[in-house]
Amino acid sequence: MTDQPAQAAIGPTLHALRRHLPSLAGPCAFVLVLAMVVVPLPPFALDILFTFNISFALMILLASLYTAKPTDFSAFPTLLLLTTLLRLSLNIAAARVILLDGYLGSDAAGRVIEAFGAFAVGGNYAVGIAVFAILVIINFVVITKGAGRIAEVAARFVLDGMPGKQMAIDADLNAGLINQEEATRRRREVSHEADFFGAMDGASKFVRGDAIAAVLILFINLAGGFVIAIWQHGLSLAEAGQTYTLLTIGDGLVAQIPALIISSASGVVVSRVSTGHDVGHQVMAQLAAFPKAWWLAAGIVGLFGIIPGMPHLPFMLFAPVLGAGGWWIGRERTRAAQRQAAPPPQPAEGAEIDIGVVELVQPLEVQVGYRLVGLVNQERDGGLLRRLRAVRRQVSQEFGFLVPVVHVRDNPDLQPAGYRILVYGVEKAAGEVHPDKLLAMPSSNKLADIPGISARDPVFGRPAKWILQTMAEQARSAGYTVFDAAVIVATHFERVVDDSIEGLFGRSELDALLSFFTKHVPKLVEELTPKLLPLTTVHNVLCGLLAERVPIRDLRNIITALIEGAAVTQEPRALLAAIRIKLGGFIVQNLFGAVAELKMAALEADLEKLLHEVLRLSAGSGVFAIEPALAGELRAAAALLAGRLGAIAPVPGLVTRAELREPVAELLRTVRPRIWVFSFDEIPAQKQIKVVELLGRPAQIHA
Repeated sequence: MTDQPAQAAIGPTLHALRRHLPSLAGPCAFVLVLAMVVVPLPPFALDILFTFNISFALMILLASLYTAKPTDFSAFPTLLLLTTLLRLSLNIAAARVILLDGYLGSDAAGRVIEAFGAFAVGGNYAVGIAVFAILVIINFVVITKGAGRIAEVAARFVLDGMPGKQMAIDADLNAGLINQEEATRRRREVSHEADFFGAMDGASKFVRGDAIAAVLILFINLAGGFVIAIWQHGLSLAEAGQTYTLLTIGDGLVAQIPALIISSASGVVVSRVSTGHDVGHQVMAQLAAFPKAWWLAAGIVGLFGIIPGMPHLPFMLFAPVLGAGGWWIGRERTRAAQRQAAPPPQPAEGAEIDIGVVELVQPLEVQVGYRLVGLVNQERDGGLLRRLRAVRRQVSQEFGFLVPVVHVRDNPDLQPAGYRILVYGVEKAAGEVHPDKLLAMPSSNKLADIPGISARDPVFGRPAKWILQTMAEQARSAGYTVFDAAVIVATHFERVVDDSIEGLFGRSELDALLSFFTKHVPKLVEELTPKLLPLTTVHNVLCGLLAERVPIRDLRNIITALIEGAAVTQEPRALLAAIRIKLGGFIVQNLFGAVAELKMAALEADLEKLLHEVLRLSAGSGVFAIEPALAGELRAAAALLAGRLGAIAPVPGLVTRAELREPVAELLRTVRPRIWVFSFDEIPAQKQIKVVELLGRPAQIHA
């Protein structure tokens, strides 16, 4: 009975210890490593620690071979420092034991040091010293120096490429190809990569210093051992040389073998090219991609085998092995190509046809030339289909209804690298991209020119260059923003969808939207249609909102405004004006953000009077009959005004009287950058309007 409270108290303590053990491992390891510098260790403890050091180094090397990309092993720089400190501490602890107790015999510093020393020396101390010197040279001159140089260059290129990568992420985010969470993840990955290679650049210096320290410790142990053995313990020169040379070389080998392993792991980590696979899979897959190399190697090896004086058996053994490997790889690649190129089964000649032979016009369709078929690959991470789905998802979320499915197919009538985008069978945009190149567009801080094929951005018509994929980092460093072909087509597709959004909202989309909303608020929809308004009128009003780029996500308030307005009028334009007033706060915040002051433009007084007069004269016809010359001049002046407003406000906006809002919005609809036209009634009362520009009547027309 008395043990139960004690057990009850021990249980939570053990649970807390297990929970905090990973966080305590690092500090405890560093404290123990540093303690070995001061606290004398017995030979048995040295055996355990040297064995652990070798095991730990092998585990780090194997882990580095199985990583898919360098940043997957982000703890490697810290482990590099920890293992270096561990080796140096063990060297110091072993040197203390060798110098104090080396005169007792070759096992004075433990069985591990004795075994490594005896194995390397093999009865000849000069050979042992030579083997140790070769290991140090290989580690210091070859592996450590090469890995340090790779880390230095990689850190420099990663830091230079960060601005370009950040701009590419922002471009994908603005294009709707990724959401905010994915953009945050990519930015964090870019920052993580820069931190990793910067840390590797600094950590590689520890390994070089460790190699130098190993040489110095070797000479200190030899010289100190001879002095202590001869002068303090009275050993002869031959006895001192035999004992202390074996101990010193054994200590050096036990430390240098883990150092060589860790240096090799460092080289593997920093020299990786990320392909999503580990080193073994990456090497085998890429060697298997070149069967001709296997055949050529078999021929050269076989030629060596028949040269007189050469060892025939080894060469004649490997020649058929390489030839058989090349033959097998070539056969498998041919079979794979035949499986991909196999035509689909054709229907029998006498079979009856059905309605399935009729190709219906699709709401959204992207047609590509035969060179772009490779972009339409669902398995590719950056494939065209994935990006088109991302655009469809982003536009659907923005405007509040499910955009129709996009159909992608090849068209042999197009140019090999051409594409076109159709809306209900009508071509809305077309362009040409190079699937094996990247489009580099100069930014405002472009530093230098780069070689490439001069072209125009298919989406916005801006000057650009098609460059080789290997020049991506160079282009980003020179101030260019780089896009691949799939991004260009997807961005063009997004612009077409945005410009045609009201046409894509058909009756089927309306039915799906109302069916979804009915599940949440059934009574509201039943009260609206068909009791108060026909479905055609509801569809026309919603299309009018979309034509002015007003999202219909706030369907509750839209239906409420339609119910209230239906008691007064059945005319879609009047209902549209009432809905805009009810959604005024939502529209303003969606465009300007949560700001208290709205910087906008207004109509100049003379122009406002003129437009009132035109509206009065056009009242009977229902058409805003403004002179074409005046309309063109006003659009040109509005385009300049929009550019100036865009520099000081989130979006270019113009405010006018309620009766003029619709004709002015229709007049300026084709102006780019787009001008958002509001009536004073649509601006929330808590918002302040600051008129910073006036759209006036052009001078030549006014005269």
